[in-house]
Amino acid sequence: MKTETIVVANMKCGGCATTIKNELLKVNGVKTVEVSLENDAIEVGYETDNHKEVITKLHSLGYPEATAENGLLLQLKSYTSCMVGKMNNL
Repeated sequence: MKTETIVVANMKCGGCATTIKNELLKVNGVKTVEVSLENDAIEVGYETDNHKEVITKLHSLGYPEATAENGLLLQLKSYTSCMVGKMNNL
């Protein structure tokens, strides 16, 4: 299994981490997801390398790679994803 670390923008709390983990585990080929809020990083374990799909999913949730342009729309998406994650933790 291949693993990679992706540094992302807009992660703020446990709600964000829950949303990211739950959604990335739905991506075909992704087997493990570990989120580090302290490092703004996600470690993804792949059965088959679907890096592009993971990056696309993160972007759609409002958590782009730290190197990606981070505009207002993505920040708003991340707040929505954060709230969904918080609701899932209840």
